[in-house]
Amino acid sequence: MSSNLASLTGTFVTYQTKSAIMFLGHYGLALAAKKVAPKVSLPMLFIAVEFVDILWPFLLILNIETVKIQPGFTEVTPFEFVHYPYTHSLFMGIVWGLIVGGGYWLLKKDVKSAVIVGLAVLSHWFLDVVVHTADLPLTPFGDFKVGMGLWNYKMITILLESIIFFGGVYIYSKSTKAINAQGTWGLWIMTGLFILANAYNLFGPPPEDNIIVLFVSFVVLQLIVLGLAWWVDKNRRMVEAN
Repeated sequence: MSSNLASLTGTFVTYQTKSAIMFLGHYGLALAAKKVAPKVSLPMLFIAVEFVDILWPFLLILNIETVKIQPGFTEVTPFEFVHYPYTHSLFMGIVWGLIVGGGYWLLKKDVKSAVIVGLAVLSHWFLDVVVHTADLPLTPFGDFKVGMGLWNYKMITILLESIIFFGGVYIYSKSTKAINAQGTWGLWIMTGLFILANAYNLFGPPPEDNIIVLFVSFVVLQLIVLGLAWWVDKNRRMVEAN
């Protein structure tokens, strides 16, 4: 009984760290974007940069898109992205950016913030194209795919994503100020969670090939990440320009 529970727990944690917190660069960009979009909450910026990854597991479980777990497929990730044109093509990145940005404008009537939210959604494809193998479609209507394949070089991937992520943390920390102790410690707790999860992603064992577990772990971890982002942002304020 205990061994089965440990196995299930290990599988769940593995999926959590190898799925939603798989790309530090996306979250680094969201943190940096707070400086130019001060009216947009940090959870909203996290949703924007990860929107297609949030949508992706739903299409997996509906068998609309496909992924395989192939240990050793690249040095960084065991995920072989077989078919995901509706979430990860450039064309659909533009479409989702217009939808999410447009929806934000309808709610807030803030053109600048809505444009930044839309661009944050689209940014996902441009960061992905650097690290992915040639599996990113340009449109859902053709077979042409691109990718620079940086995931085949683990140390270069770590360096690039670290620069983007820690740059984002630095910009966010300097653009905002804590209004209480929670605002200070919350930011470093969230940062530490990303670092630990990404380390497990890079150096831990590959997950089992189980779409249901993948789906559940995506949902749970996204909720945790968004909860932390809400907690941090709630306890910090933008630094007023001189």
